[in-house]
Amino acid sequence: MMLLRYLSQIGKYFLMWKEIFIKQTKWPVMKDLIFKEIDDLIIGSLGIVAFISFFVGGVVAIQTALNLTNPLIPKYLIGFATRQSVILEFAPTFVSIIMAGKMGSFITSSIGTMRVTEQIDALEVMGVNSLNYLVFPKIIALLLYPFLIGISMFLGVLGGWMASVYGGFTSSTEFITGAQMEFNPFHITYAFIKTLIFAMLLATIPSFHGYYMKGGALEVGKASTVSFVWTAVSIILINYIITHLLLGS
Repeated sequence: MMLLRYLSQIGKYFLMWKEIFIKQTKWPVMKDLIFKEIDDLIIGSLGIVAFISFFVGGVVAIQTALNLTNPLIPKYLIGFATRQSVILEFAPTFVSIIMAGKMGSFITSSIGTMRVTEQIDALEVMGVNSLNYLVFPKIIALLLYPFLIGISMFLGVLGGWMASVYGGFTSSTEFITGAQMEFNPFHITYAFIKTLIFAMLLATIPSFHGYYMKGGALEVGKASTVSFVWTAVSIILINYIITHLLLGS
């Protein structure tokens, strides 16, 4: 019975995708909505992403340095390990899970509140495609999400460099040598491919839970929690599949 309910929800989610792109809202209205979502979701997340990325990059570098106890192991591996950890996993995946809490809860609660207060019903009565009006601007705004992750990558490596150099674990030259060593440009492509897919999940899964919720104010809170859980689970599963497809061969 539970399996059928999950399959029904998954089917409903994909049907929602179809509804988003039919009967488009007029461009002058849509343009304002898109800029508002960029401000709320992308620019509003810059601070927390920058703060977390910088200090986690520093922590990765320090932990790597503390584990290099053998004097025969070169110190430039600190830079190499920091770069690989930040670019391949931390920036695209773990920042996206954090954003599932920040962005996802915001999206679910805002759309859920509109559902509870019957604003969505009012849009439908006026002949507006409410899914296009509410979700499409979020999808377009989150096409800029890789820009946010690019900043996260840069600040993560910068934080690792500062922690290593000013913490006395290695010299600046050794860290930079390690950060440049055996660099594979495809790793950046891989990170941005999965970042773009995560962006679509961040835009649509919380919107789905907010749009189709039933009940009152208490249920809005529950829907926010459920949307975070499912967004995080989806990101982790998709991350595994993409990693296996793009790097596993």
